[in-house]
Amino acid sequence: MAEVKRLAILGSTGSIGTSTLDVVERNPERFRVVALAAATSVEKLAAQAARHRPRVLAVKDADAAESLRRLLPDDLARRVTHGPQGYLAATLEGEPDLVLSAMVGAAGLVPTYAAVEAGIDVALANKESLVAGGELVMSRAEASGARIIPVDSEHSALFQALMGNDLAWVKTLWLTASGGPFRDLDRAALARVTAADALKHPTWSMGPKITIDSATLMNKGLEVIEAHWLFRQPFDKIKVMIHPQSLVHSLVEYRDGSIIAQLGPPDMRLPIAFALGYPRRQDWGLPGLDLAALGGLSFQPPDLERFPALGLAYEAGRLGGTAGAVLNAANEVAVERFLAGGLDYLGIAACVQAVLEAHQARPAESVAAVLDADLWARQQARQWLEQKGS
Repeated sequence: MAEVKRLAILGSTGSIGTSTLDVVERNPERFRVVALAAATSVEKLAAQAARHRPRVLAVKDADAAESLRRLLPDDLARRVTHGPQGYLAATLEGEPDLVLSAMVGAAGLVPTYAAVEAGIDVALANKESLVAGGELVMSRAEASGARIIPVDSEHSALFQALMGNDLAWVKTLWLTASGGPFRDLDRAALARVTAADALKHPTWSMGPKITIDSATLMNKGLEVIEAHWLFRQPFDKIKVMIHPQSLVHSLVEYRDGSIIAQLGPPDMRLPIAFALGYPRRQDWGLPGLDLAALGGLSFQPPDLERFPALGLAYEAGRLGGTAGAVLNAANEVAVERFLAGGLDYLGIAACVQAVLEAHQARPAESVAAVLDADLWARQQARQWLEQKGS
């Protein structure tokens, strides 16, 4: 009988978290959910808690914690905690074998770092952990022996295409991007884009923040930085290709001229299931790809003039140090303002560029240094928005 794997799921009410629980519930004999963490979606979290009865439940703040307790029986209500310490409790106190890190934004850095510091394997869906603190997280994981298994479909694809091969033979890591809903619009049309337009992704079903990042291609830029840390490749060997069908999730080109690609339907349960079962592949009862029905597969290079966020991410990645944290934090503030209707679509990249240009990158020597840079960037972004009247 297979060993039961204990899971802590951070971000359990988001799209990645709910997909993870779908995989778990298809294989209840394989997994035990020992911790669930969310932000403020307490009704959804309460329903998850009733099904899985974890040892720890964590939410963003005291108000959310009190609301959650009112929805739970006494024995589960006593397991509720909140805030940064609550997220650390969810990461560590259930003694998980694997932490699924899927919190949105830079908030995922501290629990991700805590997991690898404790030697716990991480299934990583929170790309901001590596964008903001890649050197810290990866060096700590190497020291503790914790494995980081990527969950993003693109990085999972690269991870799988690299298995059994020597990294020294890599010529290019190709990250594919759907191009989002605006890949064929010119800048004049982009200036008229609304939040409602941007939230209509053509192939993936995701949360609002990552959907906007996909539209601007900032999401792909963050993935470039994440790939740099995950696979220890220089930025000039990590490239992006627009692939509207979202069926080839990424490719590895080797120096001998061969290219290995990973294909699958645009269903996040597939890379999640791979990460949960790693290092063994298993039949999870998930849908596969009908090759005969594919039709054509197309690829084209991204237009950096139309999508400047991608170029900004390369710039921040090459600057290194705290620049990644600044890029990410400024983008989070700008996207939040855009979703609220207080900033135009092209203003997202403009805000990020202004903050990045105002920053002098420093070594990211500690989690505290990264969080300081994150806070500074958020303040700078809000000041820029106020000056623009946004």
